[in-house]
Amino acid sequence: MFSAADVKELREKTGAGMLDCKKALEASEGDMTKAIDWLREKGIAKASKKESRIAAEGLSEIFTDGNKAVILEVNSETDFVAKNEAFTDFIKTIGNAILNSGATTMEDALNIKLEDGQTISETLVALIAKIGEKISFRRFELVEKTDSEVFGVYSHLGGKISVLTVLEGANAEVAKDVAMHAAAMRPQYMTRDEVPEEVLNHEREIIKEQAINEGKPAEIAEKMVNGRINKYYKEVCLLEQEFIKDGDKSVEQYVKDNNGTIKKMVRYEVGEGIEKRNDDFAEEVMKQING
Repeated sequence: MFSAADVKELREKTGAGMLDCKKALEASEGDMTKAIDWLREKGIAKASKKESRIAAEGLSEIFTDGNKAVILEVNSETDFVAKNEAFTDFIKTIGNAILNSGATTMEDALNIKLEDGQTISETLVALIAKIGEKISFRRFELVEKTDSEVFGVYSHLGGKISVLTVLEGANAEVAKDVAMHAAAMRPQYMTRDEVPEEVLNHEREIIKEQAINEGKPAEIAEKMVNGRINKYYKEVCLLEQEFIKDGDKSVEQYVKDNNGTIKKMVRYEVGEGIEKRNDDFAEEVMKQING
């Protein structure tokens, strides 16, 4: 129904103990998502903060020129290739090409012609042939601002996390502070209005079950939902998070104190949401020896 590797993965995602993870997987018949919910309902795991595993290698990068900026992610199978000069040159080439285009979709971007006459798609195929490893141009976003707005650009861990912000009224230093905050605190949305209804409903059910498991009557548990949902917003929405440099202020208040408003935030973390091969090298060696 489930393996030791599943127990290990659930522990990594939730921080719960091995025995609790085993019980959760038994109760959910091996379903990882249901097991995470089970642990949260029991109050064993506060939140599925590790649910989006950082599973692929590669780089994310931001390029700016005047009122235009592009943030992009290119994945590779190994970190070794991500440091390869041909790989990093490819990112710079396509970043600048997209910056000077009007591309809005991946199809648009892949069809952009580069200086040598080849498209980005053709150049990617050639790079894969040269390096001998799967490389994927995963995503990008082209962002434009007005003259009264500023970009905030921050790259962390050598391009493993990149954040682009757009602020109006404040200066570039404040915009960068917000980008640095977003890199560290991993907001999933900018405002509470962006949180999908199905996500909220799911959280409400989890919170209600938590309260019931704490021994609260159903009607009291129902009343507790709103208060805890507000706490959830403060965890996942950029504007409502406690500002990392001053815990007495929200990010929104920090920006307001500097005469600004946040217009946009784009955060890329390399490999988020992509499952990675989890080969057991020692086990593979033993198979070869015994084979």
